[in-house]
Amino acid sequence: MATKTYIVGNWKMHCSPAEASLLVNRLVTDVKRVSSDTVVVLCPPVLDLTTVRSELRGHDRFSIGVQNIYPMDEGAFTGETSAAMVKGLVEYAIVGHSERRHVFGEKDGLIAQKVSASMRNGLTPILCVGETKTDHANGHAKQVVFDQLEAGTSLLTEEELHDLIIAYEPVWAIGTGENAEAKDVAGMFARIREWFETKYSKTISQAIPILYGGSVNGGNAKMYLDLDDCNGCLVGGASTNYKDFAKIIEAV
Repeated sequence: MATKTYIVGNWKMHCSPAEASLLVNRLVTDVKRVSSDTVVVLCPPVLDLTTVRSELRGHDRFSIGVQNIYPMDEGAFTGETSAAMVKGLVEYAIVGHSERRHVFGEKDGLIAQKVSASMRNGLTPILCVGETKTDHANGHAKQVVFDQLEAGTSLLTEEELHDLIIAYEPVWAIGTGENAEAKDVAGMFARIREWFETKYSKTISQAIPILYGGSVNGGNAKMYLDLDDCNGCLVGGASTNYKDFAKIIEAV
C-alpha cells in the first residue's frame, strides 16, 4: 500500500502574486507540524510560482505543483505553459481536472499526452478522474472512471505507473458543497484499485496513491482520510483559506 499521504491544494484562478505571498506566509505560520509521511503540495496559478517558491524557501514541509500543463515541451502555443518550462520550479502537475475536461473541453487523448509529458520532464502527475451528476444518477460512474483511467495511463510504461497519483473527484461534488458519502468514495477507491490489479498487477494497484477531491474542507477531511484506500485529498476552495487548509493537514 502507498505509504505517503498527500494533501494537495488547488488554488484554481485565485491570488495575485502579492496575495499568494500573504497566503503562504500565513499558512507556514499556522501549520505547526507536518508528519514525515505527509506531503503537502501547493498548486497556485503559474503567475504565482516564483513568488510561492521564494516564500517557501526554508520550509521543506511544502512542495509545489502546477494546475495544468501543455503536452509539448516548446513551440508556437500562445498562452500555454509546458512541463519543461516549470520542471525547475515544481514537482507535481494536476492533469485532467474536471474543469479542464468540462469547461475547456479537454479530451482523453490530450490528457494522456499531458500525463506522459509530466513523466518525461520528471514531474509527478496527479491524474484526475470522476463522473458527472448524470453519470452518477444513471449508474455509469464506474465505467466513466475506468475509461478515464484507461485513456490517462495509455502512454505510460508499467515502471512509470509507480510515479503516478490518482485523484478521484466526482464532478457533482466539486465546489457544490454536496459531499460524496464516505461509503461511496470507499467503493470507488476499491474499484480503482481492482482496475489497476486486473490490468497490471496487485503490486502496482497497492502502490498507486489515490486521493479524494470534491468539496473537501477542515470539517470533513478526516472522514475521507480515514478510509482504508485513501492516500490524501485534493482540496479546492478550502486551500485558499489558510486556517481551513491547516485543519485539513492536521486531520492526517
